[in-house]
Amino acid sequence: MTYVRSGALSRWFCAALAVCVIAAPATAADLPDFTGLVEKYGPAVVNVQASGNPDAQSDQDQGPDAQEVPEIFRRFFGPMPRPRGGERLSMGSGFIISPDGYVLTNNHVVDGADNVTVRLSDRRELDAKVVGADAQYDIALLKIEASGLPAVSIGDSKAVKAGQWMVAIGSPFGFDHSVTAGIVSAVGRNFGGADQQYVPFIQTDVPINRGNSGGPLFNLAGQVVGVNSQIFSNTGGFMGVSFAIPIDIAMTAVEQIKTHGRVTRGMIGVQIQNVDRDQAKALGLPRSGGALVNQVTPGSAADKGGVQLGDVILSFAGHDIVTSADLPPLVGSTKPGTKADLSIWRDGKTLAIPVTVGEQPADGKALASARGEGAAASNPLGIVVEELSAEQRKQLGMSSDEGVVVTRITGAGARRSGLAPGDVVLMVGRKAVKSVADFNAATKDAKPGDSVMLLARRGEQTQFLAVTVPKPKAE
Repeated sequence: MTYVRSGALSRWFCAALAVCVIAAPATAADLPDFTGLVEKYGPAVVNVQASGNPDAQSDQDQGPDAQEVPEIFRRFFGPMPRPRGGERLSMGSGFIISPDGYVLTNNHVVDGADNVTVRLSDRRELDAKVVGADAQYDIALLKIEASGLPAVSIGDSKAVKAGQWMVAIGSPFGFDHSVTAGIVSAVGRNFGGADQQYVPFIQTDVPINRGNSGGPLFNLAGQVVGVNSQIFSNTGGFMGVSFAIPIDIAMTAVEQIKTHGRVTRGMIGVQIQNVDRDQAKALGLPRSGGALVNQVTPGSAADKGGVQLGDVILSFAGHDIVTSADLPPLVGSTKPGTKADLSIWRDGKTLAIPVTVGEQPADGKALASARGEGAAASNPLGIVVEELSAEQRKQLGMSSDEGVVVTRITGAGARRSGLAPGDVVLMVGRKAVKSVADFNAATKDAKPGDSVMLLARRGEQTQFLAVTVPKPKAE
């Protein structure tokens, strides 16, 4: 077999003689050198360790085991193995954003922790205070008592493009200051659903594993453009699909936490879904796409603006909506009170509807969601439920007057019982549950230490579960 360097002559040989052509091998000068970046900004990357009572588990500890789920999104952080009844330990990464000791990491790294420790590159270990956190953006701001610390340089995530080289520094499996590199695979990845629906992720093929969570994603200029947050895997390990929170969103959350103690997001008050080919044909749309409105919250910005059921939102504030998952990040990042135009499809025509963006409630209900969270009033059990949709009832073979679906679990007792998001609660005690109001009314009088019996359905099976109301932590 003959190998010929590329060029006009080689192309002629390929055509005439069917020989193989290979490009000249890359030289060291052709490849990026990350040593300067790592030496300058590596010291600003820290290891974050969180510990807490086993009852104080975060939301990420719930749900089925890895073996039960063939392929899911995984955050690369979680509780490390511990003896039964022992202290829960977890580990992640973070980075110093200012010399006076502010550290940025993921919310799921420190969620539910009683103690947080930051280990610096010089091996000092300092106690950290959680200044504030936001679960929807998965961002947490920590503060350590130190000064003159090395800090990262913040870049512009809006300038990130597919194909660019990126570098991650973190603590995979506890190996501090591990450096990995790759390229940007895509930008603006949205997953829909209630979990981080407001984040247009940066997708990379940078090797990321357990313990990298909260670490920085650098561009070649040494600027942080993202916060490593999740992977897509069917093994729990790196498979070439990693996701980072854009630094613009993370720093917006930081400033709001510093100023207001919490993060505010825009809301227009619609529940939406994707538009498939058959639906597009029925609606008279030229092609599938946009966000089909299946619920409008009374009194919301969308309701006041005249949005109707069956409308298809094609754009928001000049940004095209290709899938329903594109809408929540755009709305969420819009300052409440801002006026924006919706382009919608209705009855074969495109209409412009002006709306004044509202503010998402502080309890985190997602009213501009691809899935919707319904009425999520609090209850002593720490279980958030919503009404079952007609499609869900059809899939489950249930009547229109039974059950509510679990969307989120915040109570330790509910987690220990084995209840999980997606389960349908049919009864509380001996009372049948037909609505969110029924569920909250049946559980509102439960006291700390009480055990409440629930009849829950998962798939084709029903089972009674006893949920103990958690006792308040001692000050």
